[in-house]
Amino acid sequence: MNQSCRSTFEESLLSGYVDGELTQSDSQRVRLHLEECPVCRALVEDLQQLREAAMTTPFPAPGDDEWRESPRSLGSHWARRLGWVLVIIWMLGAGWLAFETIVQGSVAWYEKALIAVLVGGGFLLFLSVLLDRLRVLKSDRYGRVER
Repeated sequence: MNQSCRSTFEESLLSGYVDGELTQSDSQRVRLHLEECPVCRALVEDLQQLREAAMTTPFPAPGDDEWRESPRSLGSHWARRLGWVLVIIWMLGAGWLAFETIVQGSVAWYEKALIAVLVGGGFLLFLSVLLDRLRVLKSDRYGRVER
């Protein structure tokens, strides 16, 4: 507290009082103190002005391009495209293999190739996202912000 104030509670109660976060007994205790203490009353008025300014200050919303999850680098872009192509090839091949298995009842070398394509496509998609995240990590201003 200020040197000219002799209150028996902590200054954080004043902030809680302004925010309406105190229990009824603490709020009453602060209210009674404010009736007698011009120093704390001035501090509460300052806190109320700050709170009002913070609550009414407009903050610009980020543009749509800042929310995008599209690839941010050329390597990431091509890894993602190639990964999706391989996943689509795998899906087509798996469908064709299922059809062949049903019609002919046999499985050829395609089974191994399709598994390799699936794994390769999944890896490239993962690599694409990883490259983007690592690139953003270097310049992320909010990396240390806790929710």
